[in-house]
Amino acid sequence: MDLSDIRREYVTKGIARKDLRECPFSQFEQWFVQAQEASLQDPSAFSLATAGADGQPTLRTVLLKFFDSSGFVFFTNYNSKKGQQLSENPQAAMLFSWLKLERQIEIAGHVETISATQSAKYFASRPRGAQLSTWVSAQSDALESRGILEEKFAQASKKFVGKDVPMPKHWGGYKIIPTSIEFWQGREDRLHDRFRYELNENGDWQITRLEP
Repeated sequence: MDLSDIRREYVTKGIARKDLRECPFSQFEQWFVQAQEASLQDPSAFSLATAGADGQPTLRTVLLKFFDSSGFVFFTNYNSKKGQQLSENPQAAMLFSWLKLERQIEIAGHVETISATQSAKYFASRPRGAQLSTWVSAQSDALESRGILEEKFAQASKKFVGKDVPMPKHWGGYKIIPTSIEFWQGREDRLHDRFRYELNENGDWQITRLEP
C-alpha cells in the first residue's frame, strides 16, 4: 500500500524562543492545560519506550497520573515486560502526540520506582474493578483464553467481597526523571519549531532550538 499521497500542511502559528518558559515542567503544564481545554481525547496518554539488557526496544501506550518538577509518574505491574526491562535498564522515553494541536512532547530520562506509600494512595483512588484487575492479570504473560481471565476476576471479586481491595506488592508507580524534554510545534512547509531543554550538571536547563 502506497501512502505517499497522505499529507497535510501544518498551519499553526508556531512558537518562538521568547514565548517559552524557562522551566520545562512549567512549559509542559501550560501545553497540557491547553490540550485539556481543546477537549483532546485522553491527553494524558503517552507512548512509553523501554529496552532491556538485550537492547531491543518496546513501545506501548500508558497514562500519566502525576507530574511535578521532580518527574512524571505512571503505574503498572512490576512483573510486566516494561517492568522487567526497567529493572535491567532504568532508562525510558515518553512521547505525547497531540496532533489536533500539531504538537508533540518528547521526554527522556532515568526511571525510579516511587514509594509504596505513594503508590498505595493512588491505588486507593482507583475504581474497584481496576483494583481487582491488578490481582488477576499477570501482565504480558501468555493467556490461553479470555474465559480464564474472567474466571480469575470473578474469584478475586468473591475473595474481597465486603472489604477493601489491598494493593498487591507486584504493582506500583514509576517516576521518569527527565534529562531532556523537547517541544515540537508543526509549521507550514515542514519548517517546524523544535526546542529542546537539556539538564546541565549544575541543575540548570539549557534551551536549544533544533533544525526541523
